[in-house]
Amino acid sequence: MSPEYLVGRRLERVIASWHLHGTEAPSGPLDVWLIDSEGVSTCVTTGSDWCLISDTSAPYEGYDVAEYGHVEVAPISDQTPFADHLGETVLAVREEADPDDGRLALEITFASGRVRCDTWSGDLRLSSK
Repeated sequence: MSPEYLVGRRLERVIASWHLHGTEAPSGPLDVWLIDSEGVSTCVTTGSDWCLISDTSAPYEGYDVAEYGHVEVAPISDQTPFADHLGETVLAVREEADPDDGRLALEITFASGRVRCDTWSGDLRLSSK
């Protein structure tokens, strides 16, 4: 699914999932959901083939992974670059893809800057530009 539908919508909330294990710093986020002014929830995550996935789906509930800790799903405060853009309208969306590997990156532009979503060794990476 092309995330172009985000253009012109305001980013209202961001929810993320994090893997927590003991006293270790959380890894992740594993998934990020962008909730827009239309009430649509856009999930950005990685696939088992390490490509970047974006689709419209609601956040799931956190879950326990036994001795490996648990996955927590909660609204973000300042843990991702999207926090700096809450309340802003999406001005543009740009995708990077490879014919063999699928979507590799997604860049979302706001008036105050951009957030780049990509993968590295199967992990979701978010950065500000």
